[in-house]
Amino acid sequence: MRAQRRRDLMTRSTRAVRWLQPGLVVKRWLLTSGLGLMMALLGGAVWADLKPIYWILEALSGLLGILTTVMPREVTGPLVLIIGIGLVLWGQSRSFGAIQQALVPDKDTVLIDALQAKSRLNRGPNIVAIGGGTGLSTLLSGLKRYSSHITAIVTVADDGGSSGVLRRELGVLPPGDIRNCLAALSTEEPLLTRLFQYRFSAGNGLEGHSFGNLFLSALTAITGNLETAITASSRVLAVQGQVVPATSADVRLWAELENGERIEGESNIGHARSPIVRLGCLPERPPALPRALEAIANADLIVLGPGSLYTSLLPNLLVPELVAAIQRSRAPRLYICNLMTQPGETDGLDVRGHIRAIEAQLASLGIQQRLFNAVLAQNDLTPSPLVEHYRSRGAEPVICDAEGLRRDGYDISQAPLQGARPTATLRHDSRSLALAVMRFYRSHRRDQSHRS
Repeated sequence: MRAQRRRDLMTRSTRAVRWLQPGLVVKRWLLTSGLGLMMALLGGAVWADLKPIYWILEALSGLLGILTTVMPREVTGPLVLIIGIGLVLWGQSRSFGAIQQALVPDKDTVLIDALQAKSRLNRGPNIVAIGGGTGLSTLLSGLKRYSSHITAIVTVADDGGSSGVLRRELGVLPPGDIRNCLAALSTEEPLLTRLFQYRFSAGNGLEGHSFGNLFLSALTAITGNLETAITASSRVLAVQGQVVPATSADVRLWAELENGERIEGESNIGHARSPIVRLGCLPERPPALPRALEAIANADLIVLGPGSLYTSLLPNLLVPELVAAIQRSRAPRLYICNLMTQPGETDGLDVRGHIRAIEAQLASLGIQQRLFNAVLAQNDLTPSPLVEHYRSRGAEPVICDAEGLRRDGYDISQAPLQGARPTATLRHDSRSLALAVMRFYRSHRRDQSHRS
């Protein structure tokens, strides 16, 4: 029991000292309040011809005379000082405890921890992440540990699954990828996030739909547009950042294949029987949303990927205004390559092949500039039963010729993006991926400061 009490005392003492750390934006307002109280009392005293101050000083002088008569000042001074400090600390701790209980009554987070985390996140960079599918949501769930200024620009070309059904039957933009990004950036209770991601497994007309898709579709019908529905959902889920559709247009993808065939629809492009030569959409040149353009203009870092190359990433680059905004931005731009090839979409492509596909798509729009000169790729995967399992299903590790790409002027970074712990799938690990992205950003910022 004594050891536990000592640990509790040490914890409380450490927590109290942490209140003195800069950046919490609390101490300055406490001092401002104290100064304001003193000025108010002084103003009242001046208004009353200083008589209250005279009476207080006389009373204090008499009290101090009595105390120093009973006990010497060597004892009285430290004792009164300790009592005063103790009362201040006790009062402040009770005040902050009451504030925490009012704000988050059911959470175990200590107020100082929450304030420090918020202060750290508020100092984070403005990050724009462009993409779709599970790759983008994986990245976002990791990045939210480093910044609260995150904008996810999400493709709205999906026409399969629950999103495709809602798109055809209700005429709404596909909500699936947007739902995943909202859930990834949510800071609300896990139960509410799980509810948003819940997928019905039975029920006539409900089977296969997720609650979040239905929720977003209903809000779109109520508010009149998906952008407003996303804003309302963001408040419900306490989203850290913002999620913005790449366009408000009802975009339909098409692809030209190497064998001369042309296929339409995002769900069909993912199963192409021949290599994809060119990607396009109807209507052509869809408009971008102003919030997306503003986020890119203010970005400190722009990230493309990870995700399906032709169905999650390139559709965003079919929005000319987005591409033009990226061209104008001075922020570092990073492309994150997939771990494995996708059968029917990126068969046989290495990292260079992915980059060439992006540049060829931009070239078809008349853009010769490299938009994403920096690339983040997976370290070479070691042979394993899991890799062989993927090979049996037609997927291969995406090989990175780092030295060759560097000779061609690309900034290549490699890291163990699948994480250290063994998993049942070969996918990006959110923490490992976000750590690699932030290392790239910090390295780029250091290089810029050295050059300047």
